Amino acid sequence: MDAVSAFGATVTGFGTSLLSYVIPFLFVLTLVVFFHELGHFWVARRAGVRILTFSLGFGPEIAGFNDRHGTRWRLSAIPLGGYVKFYGDEDAASVPDQASLARMTPAERRESFFFQPVKWRAAIVAAGPIANFILAIVIFSFVFMVFGRPVSAPRVDQVTAGSAAEVAGFKPGDLVLEIDGAKVESFADMQRIVGIHAGQPLMFRVERGGADVTLTATPELKEVKDGFGNVHRTGLLGISRSLAEGDVTVHRYGPVEAVAMGVQETWFVVARTFDYLGGLIAGRESADQLGGPIRIAQVSGQVATFGIGALLSLAAVLSVSIGLLNLFPIPMLDGGHLLFYAFEAVRGRPLSARTQDIGFRIGLALVLMLMIFATWNDVLHIAAM
Repeated sequence: MDAVSAFGATVTGFGTSLLSYVIPFLFVLTLVVFFHELGHFWVARRAGVRILTFSLGFGPEIAGFNDRHGTRWRLSAIPLGGYVKFYGDEDAASVPDQASLARMTPAERRESFFFQPVKWRAAIVAAGPIANFILAIVIFSFVFMVFGRPVSAPRVDQVTAGSAAEVAGFKPGDLVLEIDGAKVESFADMQRIVGIHAGQPLMFRVERGGADVTLTATPELKEVKDGFGNVHRTGLLGISRSLAEGDVTVHRYGPVEAVAMGVQETWFVVARTFDYLGGLIAGRESADQLGGPIRIAQVSGQVATFGIGALLSLAAVLSVSIGLLNLFPIPMLDGGHLLFYAFEAVRGRPLSARTQDIGFRIGLALVLMLMIFATWNDVLHIAAM
């Protein structure tokens, strides 16, 4: 192959590799953002608020149309979020346009977000994160019904020498029944519990040769590389799962069971997030696990290689994460708006325009710092691979 052909093959390979990350990333992010903004939109429309714009992405418009209510639906050039702009908003962050509000007639005020009763404003703002949680439950339920869930019995195949499991007395063939009184139905259940309790003693009830045995083990915090080279910190016992016939099955669920599993899976993501944040504050977790758009794109491309079911599951996890993030009491985020409304409900009047403006500026600074930090983590993560 000559130099020109080699260069062409390299460029083609790079382009194909790039697309393999970009397309899954855009699919996942667009799905999650669309439903988040749809939550705001749907409740606002119920409240009689005039909606000027529904945008997927930021920046210049690529394509769009106006619906019969006068809302401009648009696809914008920067696909890293979205927004719903209400009548009376100054910008995409729903900062009030004070000059415009002062000039409004009584009829116009009835259509403005900022003149709605505080309960309606709070409902409109909260609807975005709530829509994210509902979307996650729906996706998880769909995946459990259509693709099923591979289940490995919580049976020990091998015990690593010198591991926490060996110290605790685990032996090959042990079947884990309970951990700290919680029933364990699969090896994945055991991994989840162990993974978030590094350094904390856990009591295991296991079946060994037809008899019940109680063991106490303390998972060790370890760095583990997945099949794509990504490093994760998690609690480990030092055991491997059994792949023997009868120990690995695929469970498919009916609608009712699937929804129950979807709720359970969504709650697990919420609980795991708070466990991580608590560990971060306590110093047990590292902030380098925080990722931004680059990491999401990378993981999306990797997960897509496992099929649409895995990619949908990632979208559900991301939906929960975005819903939670938006509920943080930081001005500029939905949680910050809800915090202002809580003050308004208690005081009987809104905070002053100056106070809200200062809050939005602080919130913007915090959000930008978080984005820069997460992006820097992404760069370091990729460089280390």
